[in-house]
Formats: sequence, C-alpha cells, structure tokens
Amino acid sequence: MNLSGCKRRILLAPLDPVHDVGLKIIRRGLDEAGHDTTLLPPDLAVHEIAERAVREPFDCIMLSRTIGYGAEELLAEFTKMMETAGLKGRVKIAVGGMGIRPELVEGLGFDRGFGPGTTVEEALAFVENRPARTERVRLHKTKPDLTAGYTYRFLNGRIARLLDDIAQDALRWAERRTTAAVERAQIRELAGVGVLTGNLRAEYAALCDPVIRDYYEKAIIPAAVRMVEEDEVAGLRRFCRTADGNAKGISLRHTRSKPAVLIQYGTGSLFLDASHMKVAEAWGADGVIHFDPAWGARTEGLLEGHVNYEGDGTVITAQNLRLLRSFLGEDTLFQVRAHRGLNTPETVVIAGQIGADLTKINIAYGSLGAGTDPERLAVDGIAALKYAAAYGLPYDIVTNEELCGVPAFKAFAGMLIVCRLGLLLGGRPILQPLFCHSPEAMITRKMEDNYIDFNAAKVQALRQIVDAPVWPGAPIGFMTHSEDRVQSAMTTSLHAALGASLEVDAVTIASSDEAYSRGPITAQARVDTLRAVKESFRFLGRGKVEPTAHAIDLAEELTAGIEAVLEQVREAGFVEALYRGMLGSPEDGAYPGRAGKGTVKHYVF
Repeated sequence: MNLSGCKRRILLAPLDPVHDVGLKIIRRGLDEAGHDTTLLPPDLAVHEIAERAVREPFDCIMLSRTIGYGAEELLAEFTKMMETAGLKGRVKIAVGGMGIRPELVEGLGFDRGFGPGTTVEEALAFVENRPARTERVRLHKTKPDLTAGYTYRFLNGRIARLLDDIAQDALRWAERRTTAAVERAQIRELAGVGVLTGNLRAEYAALCDPVIRDYYEKAIIPAAVRMVEEDEVAGLRRFCRTADGNAKGISLRHTRSKPAVLIQYGTGSLFLDASHMKVAEAWGADGVIHFDPAWGARTEGLLEGHVNYEGDGTVITAQNLRLLRSFLGEDTLFQVRAHRGLNTPETVVIAGQIGADLTKINIAYGSLGAGTDPERLAVDGIAALKYAAAYGLPYDIVTNEELCGVPAFKAFAGMLIVCRLGLLLGGRPILQPLFCHSPEAMITRKMEDNYIDFNAAKVQALRQIVDAPVWPGAPIGFMTHSEDRVQSAMTTSLHAALGASLEVDAVTIASSDEAYSRGPITAQARVDTLRAVKESFRFLGRGKVEPTAHAIDLAEELTAGIEAVLEQVREAGFVEALYRGMLGSPEDGAYPGRAGKGTVKHYVF
C-alpha cells in the first residue's frame, strides 16, 4: 500500500556484474505499493545508468552494489554525472547492498545509504518521504505442551506385561517405607511456598543435615553461599523488565511446530542466571532448565531465601525458583530438575508450588549415575512421582547413565520402569534418550560411520514400545563437543536437525562453550548455539535427515536387549536389580550410589 498517496517513478540499477536480487525484492515491494518501477540489468557501466536516468523523468534512483572493491570510486563517478546533468537535488538518489555501509556514502552526494539487512519497508519509506514503520511486534509464541496427543498405550505387549509386574511390585515395596526427604516434602506441602515458621520450621530442621539445620536454628550461612539483598533483587527485576521491552522474539523452528528447544542454566548466581535466561529467550529458546549444585543433591534439606552460590549450579530454594520463574515470559517453559539426590520429593513439591512447567525424575539414573543409594532414591523417587502427578507436572526421564558406559538397552529398561511407575501413579512422563556419541557405541563401534543411525534407532525403538513423547538430551550432541565453539555449535545443530527429522517433541541443547568453560558459561556461547540450531532448522524446513537401513537392525537389537533386562528385573525386583547391576553394572561403569545409604525408615504395621 502506498502510504504517501502519490505514485512515483523509480529507476533501480545494480552497479555489479551479476548481483541484483536485493533490488528485485525491493522492486516487488515498490510495485505492490503502486509505484512505477524500472529495473536495469546488471553489468551496465556507470555512464549507461546515468544516461537512462537523464532520458526519463524519474523521481528516485536506487542503486545497489554487492562487491565492496571499487565501490567508492564508482559511486562518486555516478553522483558527479548526476550533478553535471542537473539532476542532483531534483531526483532522490540512494544506494544499498552488501558492499555498502551508510558511512561509506557520506560525502558522496547520496541522499541515503542502506547497509545489509535493509528491509523493503525502509526502502519504501525513503521513496515515499516518510519515516519507516519500525514498530517491533513481539512474536507470539504458545507454550508447548510436550505431552499433548499421546495415549501412553504400550505397543509391545511382552514389554508392557513385564513393566506392569515390575512397577506394581515396586509400589507395594515402597508402601512400607519412608525417608527424611519424604517427611520434609510433607512439611513443605503444609507450609506452602513461603518461609517455614514455628513448629514446622523446627520439625523441618530436625530432618536436615547439620549444615542446613544450622541455618534454620542458628542462622549460620553455609560456606560459599551468600544471601542476596532485597535491593539487589529489586535491581534484578528492573533489569529483566528492560530486557523484556527490548526483546523482539525469535522462532527457531522455521516452518516446523516442533521440537521445542530448551537450554540449561545454573551459574550459582541469580544475576547471571537471569541474564542467561533473558538472552536465551531473546534468541528463541522455548524453555530453560534449572541446574542445582552437586553438593545440594547430597545434603539432607534445602535452604530458604534468595541465595547465591560461589560454584557450579544454582541453589534450589522456593524463593530462588519463584524469582527466576517470574523473569520468564508466559510462553517459556520452566523445568526444575529433581532426578537425583536427597531432596527429590521436596524439590518436586516446590516446583509445583512455584508454577514450574516440568520436572525431571529418574530413579535408575539417580542411583547409578548420580550417586544416590538405590533403596533411598526408590522411596524418594516414587514419592516424587506422586507429587508430580498431584501438581500436574510432566517430567522427563533422563538416561544419562549411558555417559558412564551403561548400554542403552539397560538405561532404556530403567527409563521404561520409571515411565510405567509414573503412569500407574497418574503422571505424564516424557522419554529422554541420550542423543549423542554414545560411550557404549564408541566401544562397540556402532557409530563408526555416522552419528545418525544409533540415535535414530533409540527413538524408533521407544516408539515401537509405547506411544509417549520423546525429548532427546541431555544435552544433544554430548561427547561430540570440543573446545572449538564453532565445532560445538555445529554438532549441536546437526543433532537438532536429526531430532527434528525424527519429529521428537523437544531437545535440550548446551552452549557452545559448555565443554570447556571451566566456569560460568558466556552469553555469547548460548547465542552461538541457538543461532546454529535456528540455521539448521531453516536449512531443513520440512525436509529430513534419513537414517540408513542399519538403524532398523539397531532398533531391533535395543528392543531385544530391553526385554531381556526386564525379565531379569522382574525376577529380582526393581531395587535389588539396581544393586545387582542389571540396569547398569560396575563392569559397564555404573556403581550403586552411596548418598543416603541406610536412611530408609520401615513402617511397622
């Protein structure tokens, strides 16, 4: 639409041997606005363009130059000819293109210089003598429900029967047991999201390790922990509001509706975390995942208040999580991990109370790859699954024990047991196969030719077993990243493209310096990876990466291995199977965890 109300004649001419695509795009916009345009072909001499400009009564001349070499001399020659012909001042003259920067044409007599990234609207506004409409419209995104549309129906009857037997037995086993973590979760549920007071505070403190008990009873702050002042929190809120106002919104997926892309954060600092979250949102991330410190997972009890930690991982408190959640847009997913450690059920309660969208629970991985005693985590994990169902929190079941060397079929057997447990308790689990250069595959040479077939086989095998959402992680491309940021961003983007081709529901990506940062991850590294993933989705569109026929053989091999493991687990019982190595043995590289060993309490009926 012509906003000036006046039809203008415009001459467009490339000052290049071949490049005129940009001018053609601008011409289309001018034509659509009702102007009269003439586009000259490439490879004309400057004097030929000038002669055409002199012969006809144009209102505006728009040149383009893609090649930077010699641009200034050519442009100066053209404007000198316009001046000699008496057109300068009577005809508007502009130049743009990849070889042009606005500062280059200053002093050369042009009315306007356009650099790379110029929009049709900017060119149109120049022609129509009006300001360009620069209103930024935030991209409307909808928060995805990763579990929508799935029936959770088991398609492999034999595996379904084995899982039912194992899960029912595990639930009966857990009915007779409790832990300090379960009791703390019950207290936290009674107290709500605020700080603990009165008798509840005293009862809670009695269930904690000394370092946490000292905080509640003596106000002693643990080492490396700093309480954040209220004025600092207020400043952080102002910063995030400003960031929201400047964000224009980016969609990573181009023409696809999935996968959702989530990033991990957990610097220990609320200030850095908030910055990374806003950067990730601004560059198109669909969700963020809260990482907590390893020491927190091995300590009974959680702190309260706004807390910074001088180490890796951000301390889980209701106040920290609620504050960070408040910084996110309504369309951004927020996940709080609870899949390991001695505070699993309480973490899920807090996640539910502060309005998280997702959590993460896996008893097998937490016992074999994250250091918690299997009996303890089985009791805590089953309680956490109940809370997740009660709060309506979907949860992924990560299989990162593969990174210890556990074969995928064993890790998947553990994941499917937790999946079945969750379904029996009313939950909405999400399967999370490790999507990487698998350590198992390195040893067995399953990925010698490519990184596609084994990862594709994992997804195919799971889909042949159960109709459930799949969210590869965590993060994708693990063991393919190096200290080269370009290389790390590229392998992440290739794995994202494979995930999109397999139509998975979400992927977790790392920043490009996660493999070597040895400290806080840089914001630029996050942007690198998000941009690389965006480019891979743009490259792919609705196309796909196809695995070879070998993936079918690998999927069948995985399924057979899962069935064999589940047969063994049914005979031994879930928890005993974890101790005996049926779901990951010392020979594989997995050891039953020791944190919380001997702390399970048995009910006496």
